[in-house]
Amino acid sequence: MPDKNPWMAFPLGFLYTLTLLGNGTILAVIKIDQSLHEPMYYFVSILALTDVSLSMSTLPSMLSIFWFNAPEIPFDACITQMFFIHGFGVVESGVLVSMAFDRFVAIQDPLRYASILTHGIISKIGIAVLTRAVCVVFPVPFLIKRLPFCRSNVLSHSYCLHQDAMRLACASTHINSLYGLTIVIFTLGLDALIILFSYVLILKTVLGIASRAERLKALNTCLSHVCAVLLFYVPLIGVTMIHRFGKHLSPVVHTLMANIYLLLPPVLNPIVYSVKTNQIQRRIIQVFQRRKNRA
Repeated sequence: MPDKNPWMAFPLGFLYTLTLLGNGTILAVIKIDQSLHEPMYYFVSILALTDVSLSMSTLPSMLSIFWFNAPEIPFDACITQMFFIHGFGVVESGVLVSMAFDRFVAIQDPLRYASILTHGIISKIGIAVLTRAVCVVFPVPFLIKRLPFCRSNVLSHSYCLHQDAMRLACASTHINSLYGLTIVIFTLGLDALIILFSYVLILKTVLGIASRAERLKALNTCLSHVCAVLLFYVPLIGVTMIHRFGKHLSPVVHTLMANIYLLLPPVLNPIVYSVKTNQIQRRIIQVFQRRKNRA
């Protein structure tokens, strides 16, 4: 859609800038402020790093299409981008599960919270999340590379996805489809169920607290994480529904939804954590006040 590129270039550039500034600010604030060196904020840092990495995975093709009007991507570069996009997507889902576990431990056993989620345990969780993502996504490039492509070479999105590239093959893609469905069920689907189960246990614990003020305080600590979960899963469900039932819609709608799916969470997650987490919000305000006073 070359005629649509000029009016999409600047909004996309603005979103990428917001992603880098927002997540960079979160990372800097957590690193500088010793009071934020707690398990919850370490997981927020991992989420911010994942968001930046996911955005950077789509940046090369987005810039070439919308800023430089160069809509082609080499096949090997496409496969590499595909690996990183799907990989960081699985990592983000795993990080959200880890954060749900963090909130469960903090509310269920607050006195032992710091002793359970030590630096060593958090590091092991981070390594496990990354290893899982690499293991489940590693076969994807090889599954795509084995397919012959002899029809159209036009992708639906501004970046490379397994299901999009698979659609262009002129051979059976049953293995690819089955493997893709298996990944979705046993990573994103299973993670969503674990998060849901965690919040059932959290609600059960919170309802057992006698003081209404303490109940609200406990629930408030989960609000940022709930928003992050919704920001990840709602666009994902939206893109899936449009692919399944929106074939009659304008290509512009498909393009916008595909871009929103990958760009919205990295842009809004730092805003959510800045607004809903008092410690981060307070520290950001202090930093800006100091710079203002120096000026």
